[in-house]
Amino acid sequence: MKRIYLDGNSLGPPQGDVLGRIARFVADEWDGQLIGAWNSRGWWDAPITVGERIAPLIGAAAGQTVVGESTTIWLYKLLSAAMHLRPGRLEIVTETGQFPTDRHVIDSVARQFGASVRAVPSAEAASAVSEQAAVVSLCHVDYRSGRRHDMRAVTAAVHEAGAVMLWDLSHSTGAMDLHLDECNVDLAVGCTYKYLNGGPGSPAFAYVADRHVEAIEQPISGWVGHADPFSMDEYHRPAPSIRKMLSGTPPVVALAVLDHALDAFDGADMAALRSHSTALTGRFIELADARLRRHGFIVATPRAAAERGSHVSLAHDEAYAIVQAAISVGVVGDFREPNLCRFGFAPLYLTIADLEAAVDRLEQLMVDGTYKRHEFQVRAAVT
Repeated sequence: MKRIYLDGNSLGPPQGDVLGRIARFVADEWDGQLIGAWNSRGWWDAPITVGERIAPLIGAAAGQTVVGESTTIWLYKLLSAAMHLRPGRLEIVTETGQFPTDRHVIDSVARQFGASVRAVPSAEAASAVSEQAAVVSLCHVDYRSGRRHDMRAVTAAVHEAGAVMLWDLSHSTGAMDLHLDECNVDLAVGCTYKYLNGGPGSPAFAYVADRHVEAIEQPISGWVGHADPFSMDEYHRPAPSIRKMLSGTPPVVALAVLDHALDAFDGADMAALRSHSTALTGRFIELADARLRRHGFIVATPRAAAERGSHVSLAHDEAYAIVQAAISVGVVGDFREPNLCRFGFAPLYLTIADLEAAVDRLEQLMVDGTYKRHEFQVRAAVT
């Protein structure tokens, strides 16, 4: 039975000859050249060179994108930097139902700056910005429902109020065309293990608009972000470029795997990928209405293509068990509290035939009651 992987919005599958790339890295670079590879094989510059490969996928010109921390660490760095960009403003605006790590970091930064957090419903975020707000931090695509913000309109409204706009692009990058420079975005972060297929825990990226690079202050000064790291200067002098956002030694093996994964996007038309994404999600919603609604499923994702990302969530009282039963018949999605079966449609490798076959299997397991089996009711640590 063919596995139909509808969880690329959570962890993308390996692309190309990943095992070969890792083996070559170990043999030719790590073992073959040892410490010399920092220069000869570009290890030292990998956070910048890999960042430049991500830049066209998010609509960014050169010199504004860097890779090397987790999404959580980048959020902390950029939120802190945003507070410094707007001294005297002591409020962070975000949305209710925010992805947990985003909200945890927002609360942490607010405590450190003595600021307050204003969390409002997603649709009200742009209009909730007052003269007290330093930064607005939002996820471009909601991790539960798949609802998508209008980046251009929201960013413009935030700037009108004098605040800094920070976007989390974790559920967007690699599945749609993004236009950070055109939308005048200030700051952004995004993970690389979802639609970019960089592997479990692959390093995230940060975007800092060119107009902010010189003035921005990041809170974790480290030797890799120093203007002259090998001078071994006791005092920190930040690099005069996006490199200043780095702190510690880069994760070279993970960057090599991510760099390999990005080969799949060489020459990709991101607008065409977005068109395929909306076709996939649209067809799945049609089939969910026609064949799954009678079994208690409710589409929890916006029906308008412009208002959704690249995953579709179906609400059901037995959502957890259904997801586990679906995995047993080769349809891999995931569960999100409180009652969502979440299915991601990575446009890079999925087809309409894939999702139609997935609906066939989902319908059958509802008809025969497979999801009611005891083993599918037991919660695992990762859902």
